[in-house]
Amino acid sequence: MTDSGDQYNSPPPGGQPPPPGGQPPAGYQPPPPGYQPPPPGAQGYPAAPPPGYQPPQGYPAPGVQLPPGVQVATTGRRIGAFFLAIPLSIVTLVIGYLIWGIICWNKHSTTPALKVLGMKCWDVQTNAPASFGQMIMRDFVGRIVEGICAIVYIVSFVMFLGADRRTIHDKIGRTIVVHDPNKVLG
Repeated sequence: MTDSGDQYNSPPPGGQPPPPGGQPPAGYQPPPPGYQPPPPGAQGYPAAPPPGYQPPQGYPAPGVQLPPGVQVATTGRRIGAFFLAIPLSIVTLVIGYLIWGIICWNKHSTTPALKVLGMKCWDVQTNAPASFGQMIMRDFVGRIVEGICAIVYIVSFVMFLGADRRTIHDKIGRTIVVHDPNKVLG
């Protein structure tokens, strides 16, 4: 065993020379046993996230790029839009809501309730506003799939509590709902 002064006179495992005077700086702790320095050239890069890493709430899925000022819609806004659609349907006598919905799908990539709350649907593959066809898939086909049984609604609700807040009808339409408070998307 070496005396404690010798360990500071030899280069540490990283190959760095000892500090001047052979004494470590205040608070220095020697590396733990079995420490392996990173390979040359790998220094300066952050480590990759661990397997199964989920981005924090409010961030889109990996690969989805949102314009500056646009963010993934919060869970509260999504719930608000769900419940706002009910009185809007009643007030417009359902047929008015359907016509309004088709206009919103075509011109604004949104639904009437989402539009009232300043939200839009975003295509997760092209990183652009959702197309009319995607809106049909999302709101017509996706809602039919969700309506097949109540269990699907529960599963869809649980799914939208995840990091990117996508429900079954969002996944069918390949969309994500975003909030656009600055009207960046028009």
